[in-house]
Amino acid sequence: MTEPYRSGFVAVIGRPNVGKSTLINALLGQKIAAVSPRPQTTRRAQLGIHTTDAAQIVFVDTPGIHKAHHKLGHAINQNAEEALDGVDLILWLVDASVKPTEEDQIIANLLLTLKRRPPLLLATNKTDRLTQEETESRQNIYREIFPEAEQVIPISATRGDGRDALVEAITERLPERPPDFPEEQVTDLYEREIAAELIREACLTFLRHEVPHGVAIRVDEFTERSDTGAYIAATIFVERDSQKGIVIGEGAKTLKKIGSAARKEIEAMGGRKVFLQLRVKVLKDWRNNENYLRRFGYNPKK
Repeated sequence: MTEPYRSGFVAVIGRPNVGKSTLINALLGQKIAAVSPRPQTTRRAQLGIHTTDAAQIVFVDTPGIHKAHHKLGHAINQNAEEALDGVDLILWLVDASVKPTEEDQIIANLLLTLKRRPPLLLATNKTDRLTQEETESRQNIYREIFPEAEQVIPISATRGDGRDALVEAITERLPERPPDFPEEQVTDLYEREIAAELIREACLTFLRHEVPHGVAIRVDEFTERSDTGAYIAATIFVERDSQKGIVIGEGAKTLKKIGSAARKEIEAMGGRKVFLQLRVKVLKDWRNNENYLRRFGYNPKK
């Protein structure tokens, strides 16, 4: 007897830098979301669509929930919380290599206050850094923090440990229904939107201290040129004049590194050559300006 097809939306939540985007990229087998060692790489929810013969899992990659220090931070948290509404399952991803933090407790409290809480799985990531005994100890700690979790699954998003078990646990909890998206679709974002995120990822890689978190990207032109590939022009916005000089660097060396790294990622995503042109502009204190935040698509509430 043929098993019924299952399909549904799964919100992936967690504090910053626990590996949400890394996990989704790994499960899809291709890069759709920016990743970096720095927290708050993801700033808005993005769909990652994993389709098999048995199921379609629509992952909702959410920004890391954290203690906000500016209006952008509040808008990011708001975006993450709104992504929980109407999903079929919540996957809470935690970093098992460290003890639970205040931000983990904030997430637990948020989940407990949801008016409608769908089934919840808890995945302890980065177990490749732990012994078996340490992994089990961390699992028990998180069971105490959130005993409502239906299952706690140890995984390593980078090495692949536990990923099949996680997909199986998710699939069996999804409703029986046909897929929502075509088999070949892997995300809801357009290529120009992903390109902007990959440029910001490069900024996070090559910039230090507070500078990378004060960066926003706007793609000004995205033109296909059949004979030479694609032409992309983008603006990197920073908050202060001093940051502009840091992003450009002496002899424009830093900007060239950012452009080269971003171009390679965009080419890998699209499978064709890309000419990428970057410029840097100052938009003073944009992270605390609601008009600027709306311009960049964050839509903060009053």
